[in-house]
Amino acid sequence: MAKYSFRNDYSEGAHRQILETLLDTSLIQDEGYGEDEYCKEAISLIREKIQNPQADIHFVSGGTQANLIVISSMLKSYESIVAATTSHIFTHEAGAIEYTGHKINNVETKNGKLKVCDIQSVIDFHTDEHMVKPKAVFISNATELGTVYNKKELEELSAFCKKNKLYLYLDGARLGSALCSEYNDFSISELAKLVDVFYIGGTKNGALIGEAIVIVNEQLKENFRFHLKQKGALLAKGRILGIQFLELFKDDLFFDLAKHANLMATNLSIGIKKLEYSFLTEPASNQIFPILPNTIIEKISEKYGFYVWSKFDENNSVIRLVTSWATQEKFVNEFIEDLEILGSGK
Repeated sequence: MAKYSFRNDYSEGAHRQILETLLDTSLIQDEGYGEDEYCKEAISLIREKIQNPQADIHFVSGGTQANLIVISSMLKSYESIVAATTSHIFTHEAGAIEYTGHKINNVETKNGKLKVCDIQSVIDFHTDEHMVKPKAVFISNATELGTVYNKKELEELSAFCKKNKLYLYLDGARLGSALCSEYNDFSISELAKLVDVFYIGGTKNGALIGEAIVIVNEQLKENFRFHLKQKGALLAKGRILGIQFLELFKDDLFFDLAKHANLMATNLSIGIKKLEYSFLTEPASNQIFPILPNTIIEKISEKYGFYVWSKFDENNSVIRLVTSWATQEKFVNEFIEDLEILGSGK
C-alpha cells in the first residue's frame, strides 16, 4: 500500500486554477524576463495587498534562490547576517550563503524565533575590524519549528534593527500559513512596514514553483535585476511565475489555501493531544512536532511518510508532520485513528 505523505507541503503539484490559467494563456505572446503583462499585474496586486505602491517586487523560482540573492545583494564582503541555528539558511541550503563569502552568525533559540537579546549578543561580541561586521538579521515566519511571530515581537526586532542600522529580512516560505495562524495578530501590510525585505512563498502554498521577493527599503532596490541575472534567476519565461502569483492574489486564493493547510494541522494536533501526546513546540502553523514513542513511530511510518526530527529521550522522538493546501481530511482522520490503535496496543 502506498504511503500518504505528511513529509512536506510541496508533494502535490499546483492548484487547478493556476494550471488552467497557465494552459489558457500558453499561446499568447508577451515579453520575457518578467516584463510581461502577467508579472506586471501580479506586482500591482501584491503592492495593493501590502499597501505599498513603491515596493519593488521580483519573482524567483525557489526559497533558497531568494535567500541567496537577497542576502548576497545587501551585504558587503566583510558583513554577516544573524540567524537562528534552526534557520533554513544555516541548516538546509548547502552553504549557499557562505559560498557567496558571507558568514552566518548563528544563535541558539528555544523555539526558532530570534529575540533582541540574541542579536545584541552577536553585536557585543563583534567589536572591531578583525571580525565580520553583523549587518543583517534573518528570520522566518513561520519558523522552521512551526512557530509564528506576533506583532509585538516583530515590532521589537524592527525597532532594534533600525536603531542599530541592521537590515531585517524575513523568509516567507510559509508566510501564508503564518499570516493565517490563529496566533497571528498582524496583516501582510503591517509586515511590509516592519521589515526591509521579505518574500512571499508560493512553492509551499499551491504554486508549481515561485516566490515573490518584496523590497521595501529604498537602499536595497537599485540594480537588483543585475543580481537576479548573475545568479540565474532572471527567467526568460518569467510569465510562468507572474501568472501563478496573479492567480494566488486575484481573489485571495493564497490565503484560502493557507487556511486549509492550517485547519488540517489543527485537526491533527487536536487528535494527537486527545491521545495525551505532547509537542516540541505549541502547534501554530501547518508544521507540527509531536513527541511519540519510538516503537509507535516505527509502526506508523509503515503507512505514512514524515520526518523523524530529533531524538527526545531514550524511548521517544520528535516527528514533523506537515499539512498542505491539498491535504485530504480523510487521511488526517485515518492518521489519528491509526495512532490511537497503536497506542492502545490493539
